[in-house]
Amino acid sequence: MSEPSFEIGIEEEYQLVDLESRQLTSYITHILEDGEMVLRDQLKPELHQSIVEVGTEVCRDIGEAREELIRLRRTVIELAESNGLRIVAAGTHPFTSWETQEITPMERYLGLKKDLRLLADRLLIFGTHVHIGIRDREFRIAALNGCRYFLPHLLCLSTSSPFWRGRDTGLKSYRTMAFRSFPRTGLPPVLRSWDDYEGQIQELIETNCVPDGTKIWWDARPNWNYPTLEIRISDVCTRIEETLCVAALVQALVYRLWELYRRGLSLRSYPDLLLQENKWRAARYGLDHRLVDFNHGREVQADEAIGELVEGFLGDAPDELGSRDEVDYADRILEEGTSADRQLAVYEETGDLDAVVDRLVEETAEGVTT
Repeated sequence: MSEPSFEIGIEEEYQLVDLESRQLTSYITHILEDGEMVLRDQLKPELHQSIVEVGTEVCRDIGEAREELIRLRRTVIELAESNGLRIVAAGTHPFTSWETQEITPMERYLGLKKDLRLLADRLLIFGTHVHIGIRDREFRIAALNGCRYFLPHLLCLSTSSPFWRGRDTGLKSYRTMAFRSFPRTGLPPVLRSWDDYEGQIQELIETNCVPDGTKIWWDARPNWNYPTLEIRISDVCTRIEETLCVAALVQALVYRLWELYRRGLSLRSYPDLLLQENKWRAARYGLDHRLVDFNHGREVQADEAIGELVEGFLGDAPDELGSRDEVDYADRILEEGTSADRQLAVYEETGDLDAVVDRLVEETAEGVTT
């Protein structure tokens, strides 16, 4: 039983926005050409040409992750500006329609469109993925099982997609609902072991359901290509400090689960039906409602539930990992609201979705550009 490295990797998906119209623009191929010498394989296309994805190098701690993410965001912002574009970090664009956007002309994405048809066209959404290094396969599964309970808490803190095609959806994370239309998504099931997981994936491969395990898009998954647990439930965070907060929370959560695991302990598993209710509440209301504390069979305000995660379950894990400041940023999110809350406030004040995009552009660069 080898101890996890707790190394961190972060992937973010950004919107490419035209300076004049504030609309999404299909420009990724040009950005890739300009950025190839600067970022190499850390800059990637995604399903739509208006999406650009960045991924940090493997980082030993949250401090390294901070430096990497600032460098990546700054570079992409500069690349976009040199092409008359802007970068937005939000789970959906406030008003651009997916009908106007082009699929990236690469074999991987054209194959996805052929397989999923209209569902692929509609998937104009943007997320944050956090990887934590875990070489021990059995603990990777145990950590996956253990983190399920807290996935809605992470979504509450990261909601950034209240608008869809020019409408206030009434949800704080419409991205969550849009992604539900894809197959093999949602909360991960409870798995018995690595062999159980690998056996299920192998059966899907042998029956021509998927080519490999990368086509499993759960909210958290053992990454098929790397020895990491990948947490995927979050909207892309607008402020970089929000991203680092979520990443630090994920790392500390895995750290605490490891402490339990090496003592032969684990968290209680709850049925999907119950956890789905908390996920729905997180997507619908964000921080403005209650989550269910299934340990005690009661409803609690979302901020109280998150406080119990940070102050109760995580304990001194952030201090051990050197991420206390990043974890404590959750208090600022609870005080000021998420990106979704701020977007809605701008729209209520101005009635102008262009103003919402402009604010998103500013906040995406906050703490990144000088």
